[in-house]
Amino acid sequence: MTSSTSLPLRPLGSSRLSVSRLGLGCMGMSEFYGARDDARSIRTIHHALDRGINFFDTADMYGPYINEELLGRALQGRRDGVVIATKCGFVRDPANPGKREINNRPEYIKASCEGSLRRLGVETIDLYYLHRYYPPSASIEEAVGAMADLVRDGKVRALGLSEVSAATLAKACAVHPISALQTEYSLWSREPEHNGVLDACRDLGVTFVPYSPLSRGFLSGAIVRREDFAPDDVRQNMPRFSAANFEKNLDLVKTLERLGVARGATATQLALAWVLAQGQDIVPIPGTTKAEHLDELIAASSLLLSPDELAAIDSAFPLEAASGDRYLPVMRAFLDH
Repeated sequence: MTSSTSLPLRPLGSSRLSVSRLGLGCMGMSEFYGARDDARSIRTIHHALDRGINFFDTADMYGPYINEELLGRALQGRRDGVVIATKCGFVRDPANPGKREINNRPEYIKASCEGSLRRLGVETIDLYYLHRYYPPSASIEEAVGAMADLVRDGKVRALGLSEVSAATLAKACAVHPISALQTEYSLWSREPEHNGVLDACRDLGVTFVPYSPLSRGFLSGAIVRREDFAPDDVRQNMPRFSAANFEKNLDLVKTLERLGVARGATATQLALAWVLAQGQDIVPIPGTTKAEHLDELIAASSLLLSPDELAAIDSAFPLEAASGDRYLPVMRAFLDH
């Protein structure tokens, strides 16, 4: 067994929780990127624990519901010291899983929490996120107020938000301390540097949690043909993976691979090391279902990039480097409110 001391801990906002420098996103273990393999995913979660990762991210909408159940099974008997993050606000119908709605009403948030507690098999959720904030559903003050009630009731330890604007984050913090803000952030998606979100997190003492720090696996260099995607792979419907944009974006990955060769690192490691280099208050949550890939990710956490290397990467991946948006308009409408 590999030593569990390989990853340092970081404070999670102003909460009493501490999380490993790298978390594990569990979404892809249940859907979106191809076939499930629960046994392999559970082995990977156990390997993450053995390697010192204590921060695991799921949501009720992943599956829907089955990802929380999977994580709950994997953590049976190993709950101590683990920080479980889950989310509410996205409504999906198992009979029609492609449909998406947003519900931020207090009664829905509280009912969702009860469901998550049951599926995870825990008495308390460590970090509870509002998965998306969409103003017509409820005000941010109402939504966070309901989440604060869950903290007071002992059902939740800390609160988070996902994909909100800097202004919404500030309003939320005025109601109750927000410990984490999660959004997509990578060399391919650098908007938080320019839309005020990253600055707002630092001003308000909120830990910034990037999801998809490897751009849904694209920056690994392992994806070279659109034809290799399964028919139900969510990337089939993302503009950056469309036929019109795929080859253009693949050129960016080739640049990253060349820079990695010069450093003796993989494209995966260089991309993740760049995210980690953006601040000690940044805790990315890459996803994988394979233990060997997880080891590659963990190795990136100790890869220190020089100023010249960071400058070369920044030059290759400016704000508008990626061709195509990260979401279709129907999903983009739920972002940055």
